[in-house]
Amino acid sequence: MQTEYAIEFRHVSKIYNLKSKDKNHKESKRFYALKDINFKIPKGEVVGVLGTNGSGKSTMSIILAGISEIDDGEMIVNGEQSLIAINTGLNMQLTGMENIELKGALLGLSKKRIEEITEGVIEFAEIGDFLYQPVKKYSSGMKSRLGFSINLCLNPDILIVDEALSVGDKGFAQKCIDKMNELKDDGKTIIFISHSLTQVREFCQKAMWIEGGMLKEYGDIEEVCDHYAEYVEYYNALSNQEKNAERDRKFAKRIIKAEPSFWKRILNKLRFGK
Repeated sequence: MQTEYAIEFRHVSKIYNLKSKDKNHKESKRFYALKDINFKIPKGEVVGVLGTNGSGKSTMSIILAGISEIDDGEMIVNGEQSLIAINTGLNMQLTGMENIELKGALLGLSKKRIEEITEGVIEFAEIGDFLYQPVKKYSSGMKSRLGFSINLCLNPDILIVDEALSVGDKGFAQKCIDKMNELKDDGKTIIFISHSLTQVREFCQKAMWIEGGMLKEYGDIEEVCDHYAEYVEYYNALSNQEKNAERDRKFAKRIIKAEPSFWKRILNKLRFGK
């Protein structure tokens, strides 16, 4: 039987411009947020994504969700995807209730479907009268509750969870894990981005490790987690000076060397015959 894939990355790269902090130096550098990423995720699989700060995990999450476009390569997504991340997709000026209605309207859902989703969010989020208050007044945990609840109730084919369980109380985090286990049993594809090795080991079937904008490893959950844990232990044992050197080394590999301008190429040709 041929494997059906929910997501395929084929040589995917994402490039950002890094502007200089020096006002007198306006030239910006281009660097790879993600570089030449290749993987396939079968439908119904739960994959954990690991990586240190700045590795490219969140960039991958917004690309997977269709929020950001790639600069090179090809991404194939089979199914409707939804991103759950702290603050993502929430309008801070609107109330929680208005955010639910806005999300439904943007997706072109019927009034009846929006009402069904609203009932589900009220029951799952457990934020009481705060649902009628502007989101800007919410704590980070309450924002996470609302965002998580809305996206879970939308019942997408592909769920991308980016550090959404890192805030709030443990009770709600476990409630979310239980709900995602139900979705897993229903054959949903879940991409679980987290710093927590424990959560990734317990919840996911496979893991991928992103480091320095590149895919370092993808496969068996225990092997990838063990290798990542070894790297984190090594990195944490470094002095601050050594950590800075390690970060600079990784970042240097991501910088895209600027091509010389037209006139500079002409001058080089006149000077050196090149």
